[in-house]
Amino acid sequence: MDTLNNDSVRTSLKDSLPPTVHCEKVLDSPQVGEIRPPQYDAAATRRLLRKLDIRLLPFFALLYLLSFLDRTNIGNARLFGLVTDLGMDPKSLQYNTALAVFFPTYIIAEIPSNMMMKRLTPSIWLSFIMIAWSAIVIGMGFVHNFAGLLACRVLLGLAEGGLFPGVAYYITLWYPRHETGFRIAFFFSAATAAGAFGGLLAAAIGKMAGLGGKAGWSWIFIIEGLITIVVGVLAYFVIVDSPEKARFVTEEDKAEIRRRIAHDANELADEFDMRYVRDALRDWKIWAHCLCTIGIFTPVYSFSFFLPTIIRNMGYSNTHAQLMSAPPYVVGCLVTICAGYIADKTKQRGLFQALFSATALVGWVMLISSHRPAIQYTGTFFACSGIFACVPLGVTWNSNNIGGSLKRGVGIAMHVGSGNLGGILASFIYLPKDSPRSFANSTQSFIQGHAILIALISLSFCLSLGIRFWLKAENARRDAWAAEHNMQPEDMTREQKLAERHMGDYASFFRYTL
Repeated sequence: MDTLNNDSVRTSLKDSLPPTVHCEKVLDSPQVGEIRPPQYDAAATRRLLRKLDIRLLPFFALLYLLSFLDRTNIGNARLFGLVTDLGMDPKSLQYNTALAVFFPTYIIAEIPSNMMMKRLTPSIWLSFIMIAWSAIVIGMGFVHNFAGLLACRVLLGLAEGGLFPGVAYYITLWYPRHETGFRIAFFFSAATAAGAFGGLLAAAIGKMAGLGGKAGWSWIFIIEGLITIVVGVLAYFVIVDSPEKARFVTEEDKAEIRRRIAHDANELADEFDMRYVRDALRDWKIWAHCLCTIGIFTPVYSFSFFLPTIIRNMGYSNTHAQLMSAPPYVVGCLVTICAGYIADKTKQRGLFQALFSATALVGWVMLISSHRPAIQYTGTFFACSGIFACVPLGVTWNSNNIGGSLKRGVGIAMHVGSGNLGGILASFIYLPKDSPRSFANSTQSFIQGHAILIALISLSFCLSLGIRFWLKAENARRDAWAAEHNMQPEDMTREQKLAERHMGDYASFFRYTL
């Protein structure tokens, strides 16, 4: 086959793309290896994936469970006297402000954190930030006023910011694109497990009120922080930095992992170069996902922060509200994992994200439209199952469609960071002034908050379908160009692909995941 005409590629794809890298220089780079197809048969591949899943996923799920628990346990602490003991006005926005200040520093930390993890190692960086945030959570148990709570929440956001985007990027180092969805879903399902576990744990720890002169809410922070600090120390020894350093697989397995990742990457750039950071910041597709994820993360955090309060406002006691907050999360956990598994098998992301956005809409419509506790409580199951499933689907979909290692890492951090802007918004969705409306035998509360979330989820639903429509059209356009020029991706030579390696997902051989 003739050598690739790069002028045709640039004209066909984007006139503004950076100049093409010369093949001769790229071929000499030690970072680029020859693509060989995977060698294992189906049975051997399943055994390899089982090894990776058992060794990697449970521990990272535990890390995220603790992360989500430590950022949202303030919602449980509220029902054990946090607001009163710190002299906060329950009718003011002080509690909402304490929720919100977590997110600016969380967002700021995400992109630099992913870059630091690439510069250092996952075991060093992730264990460091875990120990840092667990110490801050313990400190929250000793604050005496509103100012101290604010300071701790600000620092907690800075420390926690790197975990989710870091692990999402880390998973892409071990699995090809169409296998990451289930793994990220399993990892994120820990957030729903944190919701269930947090309610039950808070109900138990709250009974320690008075021990050591500390209130029940203080012990929630102290105990949960101590658990995290122990796991943070273990993380340094448990986290495997890369496939090359893994001791739980054979040398043949390591070679197969490299072949699978290289075959999936199609020789796209893997080196650290700031131009790939700039490429991510200029990519409109990433920004579209960022807007979409704001409409997903806002309901996620609103649900996590306020579910015990929402259930209490249905007419239940504080303790019953804590306990009743667990079942929706258990169902949401199972649905989140199943959604990721099916999306991987079908290699579809956008349709499932739209489907589960619609499921979440059903839940919030039940909450806003009925004053019967049974219907409202049932709505929390639909809301939790739908909206939590959307988070890993969205992160995986965006990640699958970003070409190049560094650009993907930055794009994931942008995605998660923008979504966490929704955390700021979520802090002010359910306001003290939206007191329950009384009916004959029930109450209805937070009408305005539910309405705002319905609007945001509807936005994400429409964006999901719109992004998928564009990606499908672009794939068809590239297929037509390849057919016209007799340059199908599977037929291109290594030299031709290397000539476009810097172009990432704008390379002529790249195809988007729908």
